[in-house]
Amino acid sequence: MIPTRFAPILFGLLLSGMMTIVVSGISVLQALGLSEGFLLLWLFAWLSSWAVAFPLVLLIAPLTRRIVARLTG
Repeated sequence: MIPTRFAPILFGLLLSGMMTIVVSGISVLQALGLSEGFLLLWLFAWLSSWAVAFPLVLLIAPLTRRIVARLTG
């Protein structure tokens, strides 16, 4: 089991992974259609976007929490 203190990092990892796989898949599909090599191109697009998205999620999450707290509190 992963210790609870790592929950925000694990959340960011999973969220960024799931979001980037969907968005990159849609983008590659719209750009190329279901052509030969689609899955490999999607994989490369996903991995490169995830490499950017994961650190950004970790950096932006605290700011987003503060904004949400102000808007709802």
